[in-house]
Amino acid sequence: MLTVVISYYKNLPNLELILSALDLQSDTNFEVIVSEDDNDPATQTFIGKIQKKVKFPIVHLSQEDKGFRKNRSLNKSIRAAQGDFMIFLDGDCVPHKHLVRAYSKVSHLSGIFYGRRVMLSESLTQKLQSQRQFHGLTFAKLWFSGSKKLKEHWYLPLSLSWATRGLKGCNWGVQKSDLMAVNGYDESYVYATVGEDDDISWRLQQKGLALISMKNKAIVYHLDHPRTYGTKGTAINLKIFETVKSQQKIFCTNGLNQVS
Repeated sequence: MLTVVISYYKNLPNLELILSALDLQSDTNFEVIVSEDDNDPATQTFIGKIQKKVKFPIVHLSQEDKGFRKNRSLNKSIRAAQGDFMIFLDGDCVPHKHLVRAYSKVSHLSGIFYGRRVMLSESLTQKLQSQRQFHGLTFAKLWFSGSKKLKEHWYLPLSLSWATRGLKGCNWGVQKSDLMAVNGYDESYVYATVGEDDDISWRLQQKGLALISMKNKAIVYHLDHPRTYGTKGTAINLKIFETVKSQQKIFCTNGLNQVS
């Protein structure tokens, strides 16, 4: 079994889209953890209702909203995961119907497996959110909506890309044991900006794992929204990351072992 972790914060229409897309997956051997960086009763009520409709088990983890603590929430999810292989999705990314299948095929391997995303337009995002159900997207619908990065939409059982690009935390997979070997996510990153994805990727690579592209196999559709971070947080996160690299901190000191 695989574990799909959804990083979630205050957007039930998006969460409903993601869960409805997961209910369409061609591979059904997975559980879902909704990793909420908040403790909203509306989320608990919603999950209680939708659990009766979908074919997979849902675990809901929450915590008090004290600012950006996504990494702490993700570490709680790693601890709770029943699957040996974990897939991480952001709460603004809707999975293609073969996403779990793609990761399942590599779930016996050790590596940093990462997919890409189609950037949905504002108009198409609003239409999907109003429908609150996901039924798949055709190329024509994407083309006429003004969405971007459409080449990422094509599903191919065999990837034609050998180029290595940076990890995006919105769509990637890894063995749970490999995450535990580096003490999971570093909770020192407390700004919603860059850095925390680079950090976990860098530490796993230093542990000996290779970056492996899942382009055109593990596909997500990114829902449009305004950028929510500024330059101050970016500078702080990057400073933390530079310190991690200079001190060769492969096993972070503020990670899984900090989770109660």
